[in-house]
Amino acid sequence: MTTRTESPRTASTLFASDLDRTLIYSAAALNLTAPDHEAPRLLCVEVYQQRPLSYVTETAAALLPQVADATVFVPTTTRTREQYHRIHLPGPPARYAVCANGGHLLVDGVSDPDWQTHVRRSLSDCAPLVEIRDHLRRTADPAWLLKERVAEDLFAYLVVDRAELPDTWVKELADWAGPHGWTVSLQGRKIYAVPRPLTKSAAIAEIARRTGATRTLAAGDSLLDADLLEHADAGWRPGHGELADTGWHAPHIAALPERGVAAGERVLREALRAA
Repeated sequence: MTTRTESPRTASTLFASDLDRTLIYSAAALNLTAPDHEAPRLLCVEVYQQRPLSYVTETAAALLPQVADATVFVPTTTRTREQYHRIHLPGPPARYAVCANGGHLLVDGVSDPDWQTHVRRSLSDCAPLVEIRDHLRRTADPAWLLKERVAEDLFAYLVVDRAELPDTWVKELADWAGPHGWTVSLQGRKIYAVPRPLTKSAAIAEIARRTGATRTLAAGDSLLDADLLEHADAGWRPGHGELADTGWHAPHIAALPERGVAAGERVLREALRAA
């Protein structure tokens, strides 16, 4: 990869945050437990097929520009670039973003070609995507498989009926995928199969180098966020998601009690306090 250093921001702290179920929430993931008259006001930040899809609280919407002003704020997601560009967070657009679980490093909304080259080289020792897809198709049961998709020609995922999905299937897939150089993650109705070298932390380390950030904060809720959190100086995980369900912990990562959209608001409060 071509060595490149860009003029650093004034902020010396980088804040890398997962999006879905960490900062933004679908209606199904809001987890509104208070009486209706006490529910927080919500702001829609994503529309899909002319329908509102993802939300933050209005308090979180007010905190986001403050966080972005105090840090190098980097949205860090497993979403594809197309899916990411549907999201319109409050405040100015982020200069940097990470999509496809680290497969694309966006600079002003455009994928960096040097990073793309670096990623392709890093995946050379993993089983090819076509082999993984073939295994998924052969072993997934139409009784619970709703969709099979490929993201950015980098990884695959299934959309499933969770009620019908056998309890052991994801573990069996992970046991098979591991020796092939791939990791597996279950997030809501989606089962991801991702090459092991394809990580959010690697892309974030490159952004930190380019911006001159000397400290990294991070937030995430899924197993695909674990490496991002491990490589951060400090961070947070919500009270829901794969990491909470499996009891994942690290000494420098705070396990928040909040679940649902309230956790997104708490993450931003903590990031602003720590910046």
